[in-house]
Amino acid sequence: MFTFMAWLILLVLCWPIALVALVLYPIVWLLLLPFRMVGIAVGGALALLSALFLLPVRVLRGPAWR
Repeated sequence: MFTFMAWLILLVLCWPIALVALVLYPIVWLLLLPFRMVGIAVGGALALLSALFLLPVRVLRGPAWR
């Protein structure tokens, strides 16, 4: 919502820049997409390592329902 409101303000103040931003936004989004995918993969790998390291502690602590 903030991005849309900022674009509307830019449209009122300087419409050529707003139109250029409207055209470039999907291109920038596509260029940044691989970095987001790498971030998701690294986050998943770190979560897996964290779960593996914390597994003995969770086993020794016992059931959570007690």
